[in-house]
Amino acid sequence: MASELNEEPDMPTDVEIAVLTAAFTARPDHEAELAAVLARYVVLTRGEDGCRNVDLLTSATQRGRLVVIEKWESAEAARAHLDTPLMVDMAAAVVPLLAEKPTIDLLDAISAYDLD
Repeated sequence: MASELNEEPDMPTDVEIAVLTAAFTARPDHEAELAAVLARYVVLTRGEDGCRNVDLLTSATQRGRLVVIEKWESAEAARAHLDTPLMVDMAAAVVPLLAEKPTIDLLDAISAYDLD
């Protein structure tokens, strides 16, 4: 009976999720412009093949820092997205708004799950 209580029905056990993160720091007085470019990118990325979810967050501790967290069906899907016109256009639009080079990382999920 104890094992029955610990089981979670309808929870897949073999789902691969790759997480792509990108952290951006805006130049002073360019925070709103950067947020607008990234918000557009997030909305459009959600419709890309292999995309499970994308979130845009702002730092509560560092002014002007925005973070995009993307969940993809696989690392291959995330890597393919990096070369799409959507990503290239976003990168070109943010460059003049940035105080420093963005930090981008592709992560393998140890514990990540999306609620459908």
